Amino acid sequence: MIRHLSLVVLLALVGCGAEVVGTAAVGASTQIDAARQAEEMKANIQTQLDAAAQIEKQKLEQAAAAIQP
Repeated sequence: MIRHLSLVVLLALVGCGAEVVGTAAVGASTQIDAARQAEEMKANIQTQLDAAAQIEKQKLEQAAAAIQP
Protein backbone atom coordinates (compact mmCIF):
# COMPACT_ATOMS: atom_id res chain seq x y z
CA MET A 1 0.00 0.00 0.00
CA ILE A 2 2.79 2.43 0.87
CA ARG A 3 4.48 1.61 -2.44
CA HIS A 4 1.31 2.43 -4.34
CA LEU A 5 0.88 5.68 -2.45
CA SER A 6 4.53 6.58 -3.05
CA LEU A 7 4.11 5.82 -6.75
CA VAL A 8 1.01 8.01 -6.98
CA VAL A 9 2.77 10.89 -5.22
CA LEU A 10 5.84 10.48 -7.44
CA LEU A 11 3.75 10.46 -10.61
CA ALA A 12 1.86 13.55 -9.44
CA LEU A 13 5.12 15.39 -8.83
CA VAL A 14 6.51 14.32 -12.20
CA GLY A 15 3.30 15.51 -13.85
CA CYS A 16 3.64 18.92 -12.21
CA GLY A 17 7.24 19.13 -13.35
CA ALA A 18 6.24 18.29 -16.91
CA GLU A 19 3.62 21.02 -16.85
CA VAL A 20 6.14 23.57 -15.60
CA VAL A 21 8.62 22.55 -18.29
CA GLY A 22 5.92 22.82 -20.95
CA THR A 23 4.89 26.26 -19.73
CA ALA A 24 8.51 27.41 -19.70
CA ALA A 25 9.00 26.13 -23.24
CA VAL A 26 5.95 28.03 -24.48
CA GLY A 27 7.15 31.17 -22.72
CA ALA A 28 10.61 30.86 -24.24
CA SER A 29 9.14 30.32 -27.69
CA THR A 30 7.02 33.45 -27.30
CA GLN A 31 10.07 35.46 -26.23
CA ILE A 32 12.05 34.19 -29.23
CA ASP A 33 9.24 35.20 -31.59
CA ALA A 34 9.04 38.64 -29.99
CA ALA A 35 12.82 39.08 -30.31
CA ARG A 36 12.70 38.14 -34.00
CA GLN A 37 9.91 40.60 -34.66
CA ALA A 38 11.82 43.32 -32.82
CA GLU A 39 14.93 42.64 -34.91
CA GLU A 40 12.90 42.80 -38.13
CA MET A 41 11.28 46.06 -37.01
CA LYS A 42 14.67 47.49 -36.09
CA ALA A 43 16.10 46.59 -39.50
CA ASN A 44 13.06 48.11 -41.22
CA ILE A 45 13.34 51.35 -39.25
CA GLN A 46 17.09 51.52 -39.91
CA THR A 47 16.45 51.15 -43.64
CA GLN A 48 13.93 54.00 -43.51
CA LEU A 49 16.34 56.19 -41.54
CA ASP A 50 19.14 55.49 -44.03
CA ALA A 51 16.86 56.41 -46.93
CA ALA A 52 15.80 59.64 -45.20
CA ALA A 53 19.43 60.52 -44.47
CA GLN A 54 20.33 59.94 -48.12
CA ILE A 55 17.51 62.22 -49.27
CA GLU A 56 18.63 64.94 -46.87
CA LYS A 57 22.21 64.60 -48.09
CA GLN A 58 21.05 65.02 -51.70
CA LYS A 59 19.00 68.08 -50.77
CA LEU A 60 22.00 69.66 -49.03
CA GLU A 61 24.21 68.95 -52.03
CA GLN A 62 21.65 70.49 -54.37
CA ALA A 63 21.32 73.54 -52.13
CA ALA A 64 25.12 73.93 -51.98
CA ALA A 65 25.36 73.58 -55.75
CA ALA A 66 22.66 76.24 -56.26
CA ILE A 67 24.58 78.70 -54.07
CA GLN A 68 27.88 78.17 -55.90
CA PRO A 69 28.44 80.67 -58.74
